[in-house]
Amino acid sequence: MTARSITPLQKKFYEVIFGTETPAGKWFDICLIMVILSSVTIVMLDSIWDLHATYGELFWRIEWVFTILFTIEYAVRIWCSPNRKAYVLSIYGVVDLLAILPTYIALAFPQAASLLIVRLLRILRIFRVLRLVAFLNEANLLAGALRRSARKIFVFFSMMMIITMIFGCLLYVVEGPESGFDNIPISIYWAIVTITTVGYGDVVPVTALGRAISATGMLVGYAIIAVPTGIITAELASGLRGSHRTSRNCSQCSRAGHDLDARYCKYCGSDLPPLGREGD
Repeated sequence: MTARSITPLQKKFYEVIFGTETPAGKWFDICLIMVILSSVTIVMLDSIWDLHATYGELFWRIEWVFTILFTIEYAVRIWCSPNRKAYVLSIYGVVDLLAILPTYIALAFPQAASLLIVRLLRILRIFRVLRLVAFLNEANLLAGALRRSARKIFVFFSMMMIITMIFGCLLYVVEGPESGFDNIPISIYWAIVTITTVGYGDVVPVTALGRAISATGMLVGYAIIAVPTGIITAELASGLRGSHRTSRNCSQCSRAGHDLDARYCKYCGSDLPPLGREGD
């Protein structure tokens, strides 16, 4: 995937909007974060019925101002991006799009307005503004461990589903509708709540055999609760031992995993931040 050529004006906008190396770029991100926080605050205040009844119209107008600003910003990001597809499909690009969609969707479905709280995810940009690279490195390491352990976790959850179905069916047979176990799905719900040691208590066994099965399920839950943790921990340790790449994040597509001597993003072709700046 190669970057397209851009005009000097697009490059200037790109350096300000996507980069934090320049004072203008840093101030742009700081102002953007302040606007995001203001928008989220308006959404939260509008959810309070008394304030909504008094200032609902004002909140609605302010929210549209924020939405128009974010829409313009999103369009400019696409316009000045060297690789538009990489930005649109990146984590930041998806979040930027989700930040503006709820207002437009709310025109047809007013309940969707509350989804504007997703704009809070855009605060992730503060990692770039403050150069909290250590946190990004750890996040990249954890994400890699989760990807590598996905199949093991899938097998684990498959076995857990089988176990919960077995316990649920047992309690359905032993307790029956008289104790609240009206059907097998409700019994499986009870098994999930029990094995995960949550224990809501809305459905409980009353017979001695049913309680014995419940106790066994609780013990099984405690016995296996550490399995996913062990799998992910092993992958984390493996990643730490075998890591020979840097976790520099591309300012364009936000992806990491580049070689130590890389100058350009291997995913979208954009310039990578200098390695020496990571410790700033």
